[in-house]
Amino acid sequence: MDDRQFRQAMGKFATGVTVIATELEGDIHGMTANAFMSVSLDPKLVVISIGEKAKILNKIKESKIFTVNILAADQQELSMIFAGQLKGHREVVFERLDGKPVLPGSVVQVACEVSAEHVEGDHTLFIGKVTDIHLSDAEPLIFYSGKYLSLEKLETVTI
Repeated sequence: MDDRQFRQAMGKFATGVTVIATELEGDIHGMTANAFMSVSLDPKLVVISIGEKAKILNKIKESKIFTVNILAADQQELSMIFAGQLKGHREVVFERLDGKPVLPGSVVQVACEVSAEHVEGDHTLFIGKVTDIHLSDAEPLIFYSGKYLSLEKLETVTI
């Protein structure tokens, strides 16, 4: 299999869309990512996967903090900004959760302190100890097969 085929196959797994953010020396840095998952309930841990070429990689290594902002369906533009898909300077407003930068309007905001990092292949996995969390009632932004989607409201079926 070649890299393109592998990437295409992995894109067939529908995911939410996150913006990972960190702060270093008063500057906030962010990137769009879908490589995020929960790891443990006790203690509360999550993992993010950051590519070796990502500008944010060394910033997280140095700051030892990050946030995960699970984007809402109406936040596609934020995803595109932090993915570098929209050129030109755009002002992005951040709020704070446990003193860490988060995006207002996100479905979930997760504040973390780095508890471990592991280099695997061309990515670094950061294990984050969750220090605070904020949930809102919004529909998530979905990414599947290279496209943004949103969930349609479905009837709940009781089985």
